[in-house]
Amino acid sequence: GLALVLSIVALAAPAWADDAALKIGTVDMQKALQTVEAGKAAKAKLEKELNAKKQALQTEEASIKKMGEEYKKQALVMNEEARAKKQGEIQERIMKFQETTQRSQAEIQQKERDLTQPILTKLRSIIGEVAKSRNYTVVLEKNENTVLYSLDKDDLTADVITSYNKQVKAAASTPSGDKSSDQG
Repeated sequence: GLALVLSIVALAAPAWADDAALKIGTVDMQKALQTVEAGKAAKAKLEKELNAKKQALQTEEASIKKMGEEYKKQALVMNEEARAKKQGEIQERIMKFQETTQRSQAEIQQKERDLTQPILTKLRSIIGEVAKSRNYTVVLEKNENTVLYSLDKDDLTADVITSYNKQVKAAASTPSGDKSSDQG
C-alpha cells in the first residue's frame, strides 16, 4: 500500500520538480466520517437499530436460559422420551437464536455500508477539492498503519469536515430559497 504509493511518488518526483514542490496531505477518514453531520446522523440511526436488535436478542437469550433452568429442575422427574423431546426443543431454540444473531449482524453491517457509502463518496470528492485549492499533490489516508508521521499543517481533516457540512447545508437550503446570508 504505502510503499507502492511512496515509490510511485519518488519515481514521479523529478517530473514535478520543475513545476512545483511535492506537497503531501493527510485526511483521517474515520474521524471525518464520524464528525460530519451526516455521519453523526447515520451513526445515531445505526445505533438505534442495533439497540433494538440487541434488546430482542437479549430477550430471546433470557427465555432460552429460563427454558434450560426449568429443564434442569424437571429433568429428574421426566421420563427418557420427555427429556429427549425437551432437549431437542432447547437445542432448536439455541440454533434459531444463533441464526438470528448472525442474520442481525449481517443486516447491521449492510445497513452501515448503505448509510456510509454515500458519505464516503462525497468526502472523497471534497478531499479532491480541498487538496486542489491548497495545492496538494498527494493526499493519504491518515491512520496508524499508513501514515506514521505528518505535520499538523498537512492534516486536511478539519477542512474536509467543515467543507462537507457547508456543502450539505447549502444543498439543503437551496430548494427552499436562500434562508441564510450567502457566504461562498
